[in-house]
Amino acid sequence: MTELPDEPSGPAPEELSTVAPRLRDLRRRNGLTLETAAQRVGLSPAHLSRLETGLRQPSLPMLLALARTYGTTVSDLLGEAAPERDPILRAGRAEPSEAGGWTYWTVGGAGRAMQALRVHVPQRAQGDLVRVHPGEEWLYVLNGRLRLTLGEAVHVLDPGDAAHFDSLTPHRLAAAAPGGAELLFVHTLLQSGAAELCLGGGAPHRRGG
Repeated sequence: MTELPDEPSGPAPEELSTVAPRLRDLRRRNGLTLETAAQRVGLSPAHLSRLETGLRQPSLPMLLALARTYGTTVSDLLGEAAPERDPILRAGRAEPSEAGGWTYWTVGGAGRAMQALRVHVPQRAQGDLVRVHPGEEWLYVLNGRLRLTLGEAVHVLDPGDAAHFDSLTPHRLAAAAPGGAELLFVHTLLQSGAAELCLGGGAPHRRGG
């Protein structure tokens, strides 16, 4: 299993002040040891321990892995207030956040069996890091071009193209054009001992404005 690279050390930004204790509480609430949870997410126990104590800052893909493992959402991990159970989500209520250069907006309701995001994928190499985890993913390209690797196959998606695939297929997302790619992204929230996510990135923070 490919280990996620360490994130830069140092104090977490203000927006992440509640992430470390929430990660620890969610792990314990799920009855998982540090070693078991780390294996499910694709980290070493030492790395997960540093995330839980605030000595390392999780990337957006890492937050997605942790949320998926603990059966919650990225918004919940970040301590964002859950909106009322309104089936309508107005554009003005979605605030952008960033992690590792990826920008995302939560565009789905809380407490659901899947999470919906609008994501901006930057144009930068993702190396050989891939994601493998139970569940399903669906994405729809809004702007730019997206390079989607599924197993050994590489697909370039243009605006209007979509993909729906089993997440146990090793997969990787990367922008295939200057300016990056913008897409709608939906994934299931599952708790499973087979869950792994191997992607790198930087620390998430709320964007101003």
